[in-house]
Amino acid sequence: MSRPDRGPVSLSDETRRLLIAAALDARARAYAPYSHYAVGAALLARDNRIFGGCNIENASFGGTICAERTALVKAISEGEYHFRALAVVTENGGAPCGICRQMLYEFAPDLLVIIADETGRIHHEMPLRALLPLGFGPDELPDNAR
Repeated sequence: MSRPDRGPVSLSDETRRLLIAAALDARARAYAPYSHYAVGAALLARDNRIFGGCNIENASFGGTICAERTALVKAISEGEYHFRALAVVTENGGAPCGICRQMLYEFAPDLLVIIADETGRIHHEMPLRALLPLGFGPDELPDNAR
């Protein structure tokens, strides 16, 4: 698998709106009976397909998966490895957790991350590298470990 193209990502306002709408739609399916903090994510692939995901909690807590990783796992399981942008929607514009940042960094260190609230208002928009400074990815491993 080759690493995605690097460089800044720009989105049209329409694409941004579609991503946030897809994340809102995914959020509506969240299973969050413990935290009551529903999260929706929409991951935009290089070919413009959108993979949605919601958080799915579990009584054993360690079995819980975040919306961002759900979207990523769906995309990877369908053969997509190249991503342009991610929209995350929570009730208050909460940012992705550390493990989600790390999982996304593996595939798209230059991913544009849009963080919005349940009304669709954007709180933050920045590259993943800004959310995970000095991120550790495949490029940091020696050639014999890849």
